[in-house]
Amino acid sequence: MKIASERMIFVYFGDEIHEQTHENIRLALQILADKPIKGITEILPGYTNICIHFDPLQIKKNTEEQQHMTSADIVMAFVQQRLAQSGATKRTSTRIVEIPVVYGGEHGPDLAYVAQKNGLTPEEVIDIHTAGDYLVYMLGFAPGFPFLGGLDKRLATPRRETPRLHIEAGSVGIAGEQTGVYPLATPGGWQIIGRTQLDLFLPHEQPPTLLRAGDRVKFIAVKEDAQ
Repeated sequence: MKIASERMIFVYFGDEIHEQTHENIRLALQILADKPIKGITEILPGYTNICIHFDPLQIKKNTEEQQHMTSADIVMAFVQQRLAQSGATKRTSTRIVEIPVVYGGEHGPDLAYVAQKNGLTPEEVIDIHTAGDYLVYMLGFAPGFPFLGGLDKRLATPRRETPRLHIEAGSVGIAGEQTGVYPLATPGGWQIIGRTQLDLFLPHEQPPTLLRAGDRVKFIAVKEDAQ
């Protein structure tokens, strides 16, 4: 564990991006969300850690027997105790979310480049991309933007040297060894290979995102009039 500020700590579960590390993070999130101490305001997952935000005054107010400790130390002690007590008694569940995608053309302007860069045909890129089993490690960058693990290395492609000022919502892209979906129209530098009409950001619903950390994503190639 590491103190990041007077209002935030990091809890580490490994040094490398790995599915087992992610599973341990999801388990820890469930454990810590069960009977949390008052004053913890948010717990966010990352690739190899969780970030815990807290209100120092509330933490001290609700833990009078630990007044000799700093708020960060109190939170770290709580985390250590909860994780040690819970062991491996809980299990996480997984959702599978299918995302229909129109590949290429105006919806995927970089499909041909990704194919050429990797010595493939556009059809092979589509086949490989839709054959993948993708894990949502976390959401970030924009509301509902999923960082997905599991991209076939044959499709790995660097980001664009010059980012676009506008990328349509629903655009499916590749950057390095990652693939993802833009939930909103934003600037961006990922290589765009297709687009979905699914709404990934649902601000008036709870939860407000289609995808959550731990979900599995399956991309389905469809024709434009089939979405």
